[in-house]
Amino acid sequence: MGRPRLFDEDEAVQAACRVFWAKGYESASTEDLCAATGLGRSSIYNAFQSKAHLFRRALGHYVDTMTARQIAVLNEDGSSAAERVRRLLDIIIDGEMENRRKGYGSGCFTVNTITGLAAKDPLVAEILEKDLERRLFSLRSVINDGKRDGSISSHSDTQSLAWYLVAVIYGMRVAAQSGADAPALARIASTSTVALTC
Repeated sequence: MGRPRLFDEDEAVQAACRVFWAKGYESASTEDLCAATGLGRSSIYNAFQSKAHLFRRALGHYVDTMTARQIAVLNEDGSSAAERVRRLLDIIIDGEMENRRKGYGSGCFTVNTITGLAAKDPLVAEILEKDLERRLFSLRSVINDGKRDGSISSHSDTQSLAWYLVAVIYGMRVAAQSGADAPALARIASTSTVALTC
């Protein structure tokens, strides 16, 4: 019978997530992960098998947390669908500015992974594809709500608008990474929400 683990595995995953987010998969060393988690090298590999497996756990934690927050905003009652979309974009802006202040990462962990690692690791690509489908589903739902309440144009294709919003969110995150400030991102958000009514 194996010895029980004397650490919180979820906390270790969250700590590793911050390292991978800030440095990326390739640049994050085992020493970095040990320092962040407070675990020795053997404990990390005994618990998580490999750096790649720990990265997938960290990415899964990140997308589950972030997407759940975004879906919750889109599902809020008491306001029009267009207002809920705008609130989501405002939260994206606030999050990017907060990340910049705290130095949590260079851009969005998801966007960085899509452009850097997804093509090389099919298991990472699978995590991202499932997350994207969850977000597209929630965006399609709010767009259909908007078509019913009149706040979003009924003339545009729902799936195309959902993809448009995904592209806007990714673009805002890349713009923030490139140095765009909050007012610049707010102008992008405003232009995007106006486009939903056309």
